[in-house]
Amino acid sequence: MSQVQTFTSTDLDKETSRRQYWPLWATAAGALGYVATLGLEGRTTGPDDVTISDKLFTDLNPLVYRFSMIVGYIAVVVLLITAAQWRRRVEPRVSASTAAHLVPLGLVASAAGLTYGYGWRGSLGAYMPGGQEEGLYDTEGLYVLFLLNDFGTYIGWLGVIVSAGAMVWMGVRERTVSRWLGWFSLIPVVATAGMVAGLGVAGIPGLWAPLWLVVAGLGLTFGRHTITR
Repeated sequence: MSQVQTFTSTDLDKETSRRQYWPLWATAAGALGYVATLGLEGRTTGPDDVTISDKLFTDLNPLVYRFSMIVGYIAVVVLLITAAQWRRRVEPRVSASTAAHLVPLGLVASAAGLTYGYGWRGSLGAYMPGGQEEGLYDTEGLYVLFLLNDFGTYIGWLGVIVSAGAMVWMGVRERTVSRWLGWFSLIPVVATAGMVAGLGVAGIPGLWAPLWLVVAGLGLTFGRHTITR
């Protein structure tokens, strides 16, 4: 029995010594998501040029959409790893905090939604002119995929905005993360709520969530917080 207790204590000491680096998974998820969503968007036309015609797909590169899907799928995997790391390392330390339990749920929700969004990117790349399955969809079918890609990879980031809202509570109210990180996390929450409620812009989470993940991951890694101390 004593041998088991000694092993467990040593194992916990090792985990504590390297625990501060796991939030970098969030930074990686945000960086990959930014590249997949914005850097590899693929669209070359403005809103006034979007009509049902073959001309719409003339300047589009199917490889861009394919790479967006690949990088996006990797971002989804990293989001799930981040959620698993949070549940393993944070929730046991603040088990009474509802906000702490909400953070990984938001990440998982975004991972599910983004799977569809990046999948639509890859589908358009496959079926458009120049893709490996060119000709299987007519112009109207391609147009539907094109519209799905308009906000498909942006809407899915809403779950991460919910995680940011939970982080606001943890920083400002519970003080389990630094107050600066709590107040910073309020920015994407307010921006998303304002744009969605005021202007009906459904894809605004895709502009803020990846950036928040990058900063939150770095902040949790190199800052002083109860949940990573």
